Amino acid sequence: MRIPFIAGNWKMYKTMAEAREFAAKFKTLYHGTDVKTAVFAPFPQLALLTKQFEGTGIGVGAQNVHFEKEGAFTGEVSVPMLKEIGVEYCLVGHSERRQYFGETDETVNLKIKALLAGDILPVVCVGENLQEREEGAEEKIVSGQIKAAFKDICHEDAVKITVAYEPVWAIGTGKTATPEQANQMCFCIRMTLKELYDEETADKIVIQYGGSVKPENASEIMNMEEIDGALVGGASLDPLKFIEIVNF
Repeated sequence: MRIPFIAGNWKMYKTMAEAREFAAKFKTLYHGTDVKTAVFAPFPQLALLTKQFEGTGIGVGAQNVHFEKEGAFTGEVSVPMLKEIGVEYCLVGHSERRQYFGETDETVNLKIKALLAGDILPVVCVGENLQEREEGAEEKIVSGQIKAAFKDICHEDAVKITVAYEPVWAIGTGKTATPEQANQMCFCIRMTLKELYDEETADKIVIQYGGSVKPENASEIMNMEEIDGALVGGASLDPLKFIEIVNF
């Protein structure tokens, strides 16, 4: 039985004061639920949020990490640094990291392995761009990303990874894949995982949908058979909107 997982990706938004204000408000709205919930915030806010959300059941995640434990990597953050401040999750391979910062399938795989070794749960992002979708290559592209991300990862570790399917053409554009399109791609991901491992392992892995998820469409998306959660962008910046999605 897969537990639904709703995560908010703040991207490069919110000052410390704004993060504190969000946490204070969200804690009053959030009550015990069978939906896993987490906020993925910029690095400066992470320590604050782990303290603010301590004991609430609300998880905190980073948006990026380096695969080395330490070294001359100016501007980067390591897994031990995140672990020390209580971070539970970390995004890997978000399309914006791939597009703007040179993230590759190889570095995605290295980061996932580093996170698993450091006892932080990876959320790996996959998805096709508009041209790939229009060419009918979306399943080939996403299946290839999954195979590269999970390369040399054992069954026991694979089930600790969350997959977030985010069609690049639906991120921050206001466009949303239809629930049927999203469900089909999540099914494709699960079939790829079944091919890599087995049916039992594939059935345990949580697959989220991301791409302009809002309170207005969250319920319909979450009711699709293959979709286990949502990676929420802009709507997660507003505690009132985000709690609506969590309570889909």
